[in-house]
Amino acid sequence: MSKNIIRPYGDTENDGKVQMSFSLPIPQGPLGDEAAKALAIKMGIYDPQVVSSVALSDEFSFYIVYGTTSHLVEIDSLKVESQEHGSMSKDEVEAYIETHFCEPLVFVGASTGTDAHTVGIDAIMNMKGYAGHYGLERYKGIKAFNLGGSVDNEVLLEKAKELKADVILISQTVTQKDVHVQNLTKFIELLEAENLRDQFIVIIGGARINHGLAKELGYDAGFGPKKYAFDVASFAVQSLYQKGYKVKL
Repeated sequence: MSKNIIRPYGDTENDGKVQMSFSLPIPQGPLGDEAAKALAIKMGIYDPQVVSSVALSDEFSFYIVYGTTSHLVEIDSLKVESQEHGSMSKDEVEAYIETHFCEPLVFVGASTGTDAHTVGIDAIMNMKGYAGHYGLERYKGIKAFNLGGSVDNEVLLEKAKELKADVILISQTVTQKDVHVQNLTKFIELLEAENLRDQFIVIIGGARINHGLAKELGYDAGFGPKKYAFDVASFAVQSLYQKGYKVKL
């Protein structure tokens, strides 16, 4: 098989073995198992096996199904949105700021809307950081303001204007019924309504966020899992320089 064409494997290469899990609004039992297998077949899985079924309540159950898919993926046909700028270390970011900008850069961040989770925004902004990577509060040349969780879009924008922010960071982890997408869309609409979209570099992050989604929603960049302050800072400072914000003459 061509290296450009790939297929899932579990035991041996290209055997097509896959495992998936889902819940069904049906009591756990033989009928539920058959429903799970029937669903797997409709999804293109043949010879499905229910390897685990658990009752969630009297009317709901959870399944893990193992089976085989015949589908293939042509790698060359895929299009991937990625950040244009490479990541620098913390020291490199600080040196870049000192070399290219005439004054400190202001970053304002928050978890917005109904999202009360602050683990993500704290990991990027707070001095302690996460997994051994310091947050933006510790970076020389950056003034970082973390507004916390459940911050209204209007409040975030007003604070960004008050602090004369260069970069706005938004963390979103709430995903039920795409609430995070709706809220993120509203923030861009708010910026555009006030004719302020070009005044900031606006970046989003979260477990369900990727760069492609961010660009689709009108943001400058998006960062998902396993991204740290230096990744965000690298993109932000290079983008600011490219746009001519606060640059040394």
